[in-house]
Amino acid sequence: MDTSTTEAVKNVLFKENQTFRDLVQKHQGYEKRLTELAELTYPNDEELLEETTLKKKKLLLKDEIHEMMQNYSKTH
Repeated sequence: MDTSTTEAVKNVLFKENQTFRDLVQKHQGYEKRLTELAELTYPNDEELLEETTLKKKKLLLKDEIHEMMQNYSKTH
């Protein structure tokens, strides 16, 4: 998929698919929290663990989002 096709598929799915929309919004929420954690000068152990956990969750969501986009492209 080229960039323009990728954006088109993402826009259609975001508009038409609630599950896709939820995944994207959750991914953005994780990104926001990771940015907040990255700005901490001296994160404590709990914050470091949260950062690691969020990175893993964010990656899983990214994979799920990408899979939904590929499936949509194959069927449309």
